[in-house]
Amino acid sequence: MEDENVKKAKDIISKILYITIATASKDGTPWNSPVYSAYDDEYNFFWASDQNGQHSKNIAENNKVFLVIYDSTAAEGTGEGVYIQAKTSMLTDPEEIAHALECLDGRVNKKKDPLSRIAQFQGDKPRRVYKAVPEKVWINGDGDVNGEYIDIRMEIDLLGK
Repeated sequence: MEDENVKKAKDIISKILYITIATASKDGTPWNSPVYSAYDDEYNFFWASDQNGQHSKNIAENNKVFLVIYDSTAAEGTGEGVYIQAKTSMLTDPEEIAHALECLDGRVNKKKDPLSRIAQFQGDKPRRVYKAVPEKVWINGDGDVNGEYIDIRMEIDLLGK
């Protein structure tokens, strides 16, 4: 039986279309960007961005990112989020780009042929497709320190390995 926290995390991931990507430049300057995203069966996350955007430049220098998928539709005090430490790369392989585009288009039931769109993310075109591979995943929960409420993070395994 699937752990309740894993189920909650999967529900949030399937419901929320935008993730927030925290990146840092080589010198440690932080940057945070919301992007439309999708994921595959292995919970790899994909998005398309301008390769000259600050988060894309940061990824080129430092592939370590932190993703947050937060259910902002929840009532005050009841929100839950998924927190993901990941390594990210810009995709260059046409098959990988096609897979990512298929995931992105499928998220909102767009009927596009991903193979016909690969060229939009190569060569002199400005946008690229990115992939984040999770290393660690957490969900938030309620905690207590000396009778005082605190928000805690509980590590989970989305794939149940």
